[in-house]
Amino acid sequence: MLASRSPCSRQFYKTAALYAPARGLRSARQNHRNHSFAQSKFFQVSEEVRDAVATGKPVVALESTIYTHGFPYPDNVALASLLETVVRANGGVPATIGILNGVARVGLRADELIELASTAEKKSALKVSRRDLGYICGLGMAGKPLHGGTTISGTMVLAHLAGIKVFGTGGLGGVHRGGELSMDISADLTELGRTPVTVVSSGCKSFLDIPRTIEYLETEGVCVGTFADGRQGSVDLPAFFTRDSGIRSPKTIQNEAEAAAIIYAQSKLPVSSGILFANPVSEEHSIPKDEMDVIIEEAVRLADVEGYHGSDNTPFVLAKIKELSGGKTVVANRALVEANVKRATRVAVELSKLERSAAANEQHMPAIPRIDRTDQATSEEKPNQLDSESTTQLKKVDVLVAGSLAIDLACDFVTAGQETIPASQTSNPAVIEQSLGGVGHNVAFASKSLGSSVMFCSVVGDDLSGRAALSSLQQEGLTTQGVKVMPASSGARTAQYVAVNDAAKDLHVAMADMSILQLSSETFDFDEFYEPILARVKPSWVVVDANWSPELISKWVAAAKKHGARVAFEPVSTTKSQGLFKGSPETKAAIGESACIPNNSVSLATPNEFELAAMYSAARDEGLFDSTGWWRIIDAMGMSSSGSRDRLVAMTSASLVDAGIPQQSIQLLPFLPCIITKLGARGALLTQLLRPGDARLSAPEYSPYILSRAPPTDELIGGVYMRLFPPAAELADGAIMSVNGAGDTLVGAVISGLASGQDKVEKIITLAQEASLLTLKSPGGVSKDLAQLQPQFKSLAA
Repeated sequence: MLASRSPCSRQFYKTAALYAPARGLRSARQNHRNHSFAQSKFFQVSEEVRDAVATGKPVVALESTIYTHGFPYPDNVALASLLETVVRANGGVPATIGILNGVARVGLRADELIELASTAEKKSALKVSRRDLGYICGLGMAGKPLHGGTTISGTMVLAHLAGIKVFGTGGLGGVHRGGELSMDISADLTELGRTPVTVVSSGCKSFLDIPRTIEYLETEGVCVGTFADGRQGSVDLPAFFTRDSGIRSPKTIQNEAEAAAIIYAQSKLPVSSGILFANPVSEEHSIPKDEMDVIIEEAVRLADVEGYHGSDNTPFVLAKIKELSGGKTVVANRALVEANVKRATRVAVELSKLERSAAANEQHMPAIPRIDRTDQATSEEKPNQLDSESTTQLKKVDVLVAGSLAIDLACDFVTAGQETIPASQTSNPAVIEQSLGGVGHNVAFASKSLGSSVMFCSVVGDDLSGRAALSSLQQEGLTTQGVKVMPASSGARTAQYVAVNDAAKDLHVAMADMSILQLSSETFDFDEFYEPILARVKPSWVVVDANWSPELISKWVAAAKKHGARVAFEPVSTTKSQGLFKGSPETKAAIGESACIPNNSVSLATPNEFELAAMYSAARDEGLFDSTGWWRIIDAMGMSSSGSRDRLVAMTSASLVDAGIPQQSIQLLPFLPCIITKLGARGALLTQLLRPGDARLSAPEYSPYILSRAPPTDELIGGVYMRLFPPAAELADGAIMSVNGAGDTLVGAVISGLASGQDKVEKIITLAQEASLLTLKSPGGVSKDLAQLQPQFKSLAA
């Protein structure tokens, strides 16, 4: 039942479903939180890509026709894994683009990539350009779901919709030989003329008419340049398999930083066309031009004789070139694609640096006067520093929540005519509502509403939004003593989330600025501001949300453990959830090899299924599953490999087991001994390690939920408890008023129950689901009606 740790091998496509995110509906709370562009039934963007674009990380688009029409299965799966690994290894976020069941997807998961790549066996996937997007998505809506591999043109359209600016691929389409008569011109060229995405390729495919292709791109207003690759002076545009084509490149690009500067400048002018950067194949894999010319001439001749034209021409010619070259072109093709993706990633990294630097230097409106705080002393030397007198005024609390505090703005488009979508590049009439948000805030407010005493720790900037946030906190009855105000000189801005909705109140576009939580611990004066609060209020539980940087997550977890509090971790998103396992040369990760029970630093985690998969992958990639401590606990669990799937299916469901959700949670238990996986409409899965002597191990009513029992002689492990809780109720669409905050409410409710003295999580979850249900049925964020559940929560301690 343990997943393979070798994703690049053949075993990768057999076991990927075990640790990859499952198919299903994405967390609505996270969609709302991390959207930076519209989503619909026809267009879906993975959360990792959404988060990366929203926070300015380097993202690289990857096409999918190379898998559906370029390489055989399962070699194409290995290539897909390799290219995504190349992007990550060079500092970027991969976004493979394709069509699954009539839905355009940006950022395919491992299982989705495997499903799409498998179509190469039966050649059942369509080749999808711009012209085909409406067709394939429309058929999907009409009940005829089809898969499709996106060409350069189709990939550019979808990448631009997702906010991605750089795209790495193999070879560009172009003007076919004789194109002046046949008008056989690739849609890739016209797409470059109207879509502002930069394509990094090895020029255009070598059997095309390269001079006319360059002329056509010039007509379309496309900047074309070739990387010098160590050469001096002007260079040739490469001819795919060959470094030199005999045709001079219009421009020569020296390095990735220069390429990024060109992209940045063009985006600011603005110019709406794309850019083509040609990356020559390495000298090692380059095929001599004379040799390729002979092969190409014969392949083109055979295509004409056998009648292969239009979209069928390229696959036929490439197949003949492979055959006539004795397979040498396949080796070159694979090498150049990998090199292009690597080059594209480095360009994206340089572009991200430029954009962040420019954003930091932008002029902002003058700061408002320093926020006057009645409950927190300040000084010019250390703004917002709590003095010893104010610290002594703090009282013990049940729960301390350390997380994000944000101002949410919802802009609902108002129309008096037929328009339903706001017009671009102009102002639009709207109803704008402001509310207090942020994961940490939501958890804290939910826990307080259910009767717990709560200290909320966060950070705001010395700006208008910070003033509004502090005022709203006071109105909610939450103290502001734990909220640090960063001085205006720091340039820190209060976190904000702005959603622009269409006339139907569906999200049209959104922007998120959470950068303030990514500042260093020295900037926050963590040891002198936050830790004294923690020492004074002595909470039994500390909730840490993953909006903090990995460094701050580690600081919070270590400080909580130092002061005797148990830690609950709320992962927030797939990308941020991995911060629990990420360290730096200066700071150890919050969870490392030595953090296995009984030395675990985190007692509870509350991921959704996608965050669980991301946490599992992060722990695996950091080598935690190879540690002696991990094997010690896994062996002690007494799990049997024979019949384990049937047992897991009986305790959960076949779909959850196929997605690897129970397996992932089990393998994380040595580091996270209690995991509540939020499954939306499917309820919640509780997975927990029990200590030796726990009464549940022998109680008859608990027998259906005991997955395994450790040997009675084991001093650390008693067994594994697993239970799937169905949802509290099924709500019709009309009954759901707001999805924002439902998951946070469940976390706050669980922590309230635990802080009240109830140590059996299974006795809390059903009541926590009822609390979450109230939020779903309430407009805005966390429900103001949670207080009506206080009597039930007080009874938990009895």
